[in-house]
Amino acid sequence: MDVSSEISGRIVIVPTPIGNLGDITLRALETLRSADRIACEDTRHSAPLLAHHGISGKTLVSLHEHNEARRAPDLIAAARAGETIAVISDAGMPGISDPGYRLIQGCIDSATPFEVLPGPSAVITALIGSGFPCHAFRFGGFLSVKSGKRRTSLTAALASGETAIFFESPHRILSTLAILAEIDPAARTCVARELTKKFETYHRGSAAEVLAHFQARPPKGEIVLLVHGASDPKEESE
Repeated sequence: MDVSSEISGRIVIVPTPIGNLGDITLRALETLRSADRIACEDTRHSAPLLAHHGISGKTLVSLHEHNEARRAPDLIAAARAGETIAVISDAGMPGISDPGYRLIQGCIDSATPFEVLPGPSAVITALIGSGFPCHAFRFGGFLSVKSGKRRTSLTAALASGETAIFFESPHRILSTLAILAEIDPAARTCVARELTKKFETYHRGSAAEVLAHFQARPPKGEIVLLVHGASDPKEESE
């Protein structure tokens, strides 16, 4: 007997725009409008998005990395009691370098119904926009603040033969590019910056070339770093 079928409430994971507020699905908006409450990574950050789409009068609760373990049981209990709870992060898909994993695990463990809606993702947007091979790729999340661990991650990424995608801070990207250029100056590199926003840019070239570009023009904004070790197109098709 499926216990979850007897529960009228549910948790809904709702992706939100990564920049442009128009990048949200009709289904996501319908879910946000009908939800009994909305769990936000930062309620102050989410309020402008909700206001932009005319969604008001909702109970907003915070769900971030520091309180997810404590708050997840309360949200699950509310869903089991019949509430529909929408879960959003500051941008993109909850759970991808954002809160959401613990809550989903709790739903699975307690047989509480949950749905995951499709929507914006900086990972996929950057991958397609880079022009790098996308038949096989790996996502490494945020690179470590420790240079040694960053070197290890980048070395493994280049050796994999796949396109590797990382999130990186604008304060560390120069250091990361310098490490990458030391490992393999010819490595195919792309820095995707401010995706879907007014000043969106893609900078492509060898690791050495991209490093030189940003040494002359220090970057700002949110950054996705993509690397691929195959410099010969023939290698990618074999």
